[in-house]
Amino acid sequence: MNLNNLSVEAIDDKQFHQLGSNLLQSIELALETADDQLDLDLDIERQGGNVINIRFRDKSVIVVNTQPPLHEIWVAAKSGGYHYRWAGTMAKPLWLDTKTGKELLSDLTEFASDQAGQALKIQLI
Repeated sequence: MNLNNLSVEAIDDKQFHQLGSNLLQSIELALETADDQLDLDLDIERQGGNVINIRFRDKSVIVVNTQPPLHEIWVAAKSGGYHYRWAGTMAKPLWLDTKTGKELLSDLTEFASDQAGQALKIQLI
């Protein structure tokens, strides 16, 4: 994705907290729903309000956490570590990987599907 073609709305700390909280809630809800429907045997644990640990049947883990000082979302998965920076608007939230430019929820869907061994879909609520 080309960042030069995007209209990015600057966010302050309060907005980052709101966006990050909504993102983490969306991830939790999507994974809990998938777990109920597909019997994935996931263990989804929130730590300190800004960290989600997702344990899969094979004991692999994905960690998603907000980094308020940097206004970034960090993801650690089997495939590696990723940093996502704000690139959207309040009306159209968007987090893009700082190295690849790929979108957070697309990446997270791919990582979780790989680690669960089944296709999952993670999107904002």
